[in-house]
Amino acid sequence: MKNMRNSVQIIGNVGNTPEVREFQGGKIAARFSVATHESFKNSKGEKVQNTQWHQVVAWGSMAGFIQKHVTKGSSIALEGKLSSRSYQDTDGKKHTVTEIVAAELMFTGNKNKRTVEATQ
Repeated sequence: MKNMRNSVQIIGNVGNTPEVREFQGGKIAARFSVATHESFKNSKGEKVQNTQWHQVVAWGSMAGFIQKHVTKGSSIALEGKLSSRSYQDTDGKKHTVTEIVAAELMFTGNKNKRTVEATQ
């Protein structure tokens, strides 16, 4: 159970074209959102669809792979860890962001069954 600390796995659809940024020293990061869906029946017996949006960031070779192969609508399975950070906007308001730092990604659609793991 040692490796289960701060681990998250999701399967969903990419919600936007990944935004890739290059930083000083050549380090790159890719950011995108993933939608996961669950359905259940409410107290009236009606089927209800619930969608959750997750923010994802990937670094290094994983970001490069995402830049080349991941597009809006891609069906993926993702494993990573949760990370939270805070920042202050120009108006002085504090914001907290929780995102998944990707460690492994696999396509779940019929097109591409490739898997990639992060190497820092």
